[in-house]
Amino acid sequence: MILARVIGSLVATIKHDSYQNRKIMLVKPISPDGQMKSLLMVAVDTVGCGVGDTVLVASEGRAAMELLGLKKRPPLRSVVTAIVDRIDYAPTSPAGGSS
Repeated sequence: MILARVIGSLVATIKHDSYQNRKIMLVKPISPDGQMKSLLMVAVDTVGCGVGDTVLVASEGRAAMELLGLKKRPPLRSVVTAIVDRIDYAPTSPAGGSS
């Protein structure tokens, strides 16, 4: 699972059947403290997320197949599986270090 922020959506008039009637989102992985990483991903929305939402993304093809209820492996990899309400995060200092 990847923690990410929704930064936009993607519209395609002609697409593979696996994408028919599905919302496609652009997501950017983030660290637990909210800092964006450089990678950009395309993910199928299964939970009704929107731009600005923090989400969990499953990024394995098998997970996408099971979550979307498809019988054959689709040509998609990432699926938004949850909208995150809150992150409780307390960074720890490196082992043996004193600050």
